[in-house]
Amino acid sequence: MLREIDQFFLNQDEPTKSCLLYLREFILDFDDNITEAWKYKMPFYCYNGRMFCYLWVNKKTLQPYLGIVEGRRIEHPLLVMEKRSRMKTMTINANQDVPVETISLILKTVIDLYAK
Repeated sequence: MLREIDQFFLNQDEPTKSCLLYLREFILDFDDNITEAWKYKMPFYCYNGRMFCYLWVNKKTLQPYLGIVEGRRIEHPLLVMEKRSRMKTMTINANQDVPVETISLILKTVIDLYAK
């Protein structure tokens, strides 16, 4: 039987499914201290046990996005706060190549913040 987190990814339509699966592997491979967890019915990624980021799909646009838990504490032009008090998100266009350099920069910035 599949875990809920695996079902989340497999239940997505293409090209969102492929985009999210790629992001999942990219985040997990980014740092040995990043682990995956199923929290709030979403795939979350923890850094040394602390909630770090998550993946989700915008209900209106159907575009996947990367959510940064401590987003309010970092600045990047592609991270958007919207009506959240803590988290910022970065929308990923599932029909284009994933912007790995930008995501790497954001993840490294958050890891540096957590290391302090």
